[in-house]
Amino acid sequence: PQPKKGVKDIRIETTQDISMLARASRRVLSKSAVRAMSTYKLPDLKYDYSALEPVVSAQIMELHHSKHHQTYVNNLNAALESYAAAEAKNDVAKMIALQSAINFNGGGHVNHTLFWENLAPEGGDGPSGDLAAAIDAKWGSLDAFIKEFNAKTAAVQGSGWGWLGYNAATGCLEIATKANQDPLTELAPLLGVDVWEHAYYLDYLNARPKYLENIWKVINWSDVAAKYEAAK
Repeated sequence: PQPKKGVKDIRIETTQDISMLARASRRVLSKSAVRAMSTYKLPDLKYDYSALEPVVSAQIMELHHSKHHQTYVNNLNAALESYAAAEAKNDVAKMIALQSAINFNGGGHVNHTLFWENLAPEGGDGPSGDLAAAIDAKWGSLDAFIKEFNAKTAAVQGSGWGWLGYNAATGCLEIATKANQDPLTELAPLLGVDVWEHAYYLDYLNARPKYLENIWKVINWSDVAAKYEAAK
């Protein structure tokens, strides 16, 4: 028997509706995935902008945290959103092109988040316990460690970071430097010092070594020790 008039049309329309709904659902899911990736936010500081004076001025802290770090967060979220959109389209070339922005801004966010944690108004007393023992075992004394750290970090060409990291393979502490905002990935980062000019220029002009000499007065050794214990 022949199908009743109009039944075939109804089936075609239903199939089209399902296809359209599926495409719309994929678009919604893709947009939801993009929004889900864009979740990084500027961390709150545990101290006031003026709390690290006179080592670091309130003016620098406010600019550094609320402007520079915020820009890294904004650009990271934008890059991740673009990456998710490219991935949804299987646009490999675009995904590859975005790696540099993700590395730079993601590194800027990760590095600065750790940097703020490494600082404290009542810092500078020096490490104790296992961390102090590990520093003494590697460098002989805290002063010797700081001397080598400052020399290597002051020598960073252009902009970058000085790091104290933990090598899980050897069980030892190491000093490392990184250019620009490249994150420390080969070691577990314990202590980072920012030597981009925006971190010190308003206070120290071009005297990076003086900035490095003074920054130890506000190092939060309790935080560094906690990171060391977590990395072991």
